[in-house]
Amino acid sequence: MKLGNIFLAINLAWFLSEIIIGRITYQKPAQSNADKKSLRHLWLTIIFSIIAGLFMRFTNIGTLPFGRKTAMALGTLLILSGLILRWAAVFTLGRYFTSNVQILENHRFINKGVYRFVRHPAYAGSLLSFLGLGIAFNNGLSLLLIFVPIFFAFKRRITIEEQVLEEHFGQVYRQYKK
Repeated sequence: MKLGNIFLAINLAWFLSEIIIGRITYQKPAQSNADKKSLRHLWLTIIFSIIAGLFMRFTNIGTLPFGRKTAMALGTLLILSGLILRWAAVFTLGRYFTSNVQILENHRFINKGVYRFVRHPAYAGSLLSFLGLGIAFNNGLSLLLIFVPIFFAFKRRITIEEQVLEEHFGQVYRQYKK
């Protein structure tokens, strides 16, 4: 199978997996809007960043100094690694994983599996995949336009989520952060 086809297949799997995660894990928000519309903000940022990155990919402005195949292979590997990390996080949290920031009834604190090593592995996995996408396009401007805005959208969301987790779990979460 050609590298380009592998790249397309993994990106299709990535796209479909995000739809599946979103459909399965979306919970109607409780009375408070703990999410602060960060999910909407994140998705809009992702959509516009990828469109901008794709546009730059098809120009010759910002082409990276190494070969297109090398960039695509490295990018594809990063996307796949990110997907694996993200899905490991989803499975580790199980029913407590939601696509919108909130605390569920009888919510338990989870610090096993990938959460023993990374505080936000689902977000880290996504960011790794977006970094890979930018690299796979073999264009420095694509990389910047995809990764930087998405990084800051995730940073905002992580800040919101950490406030919610600290409010709910208190000292247990503060100790975990250390």
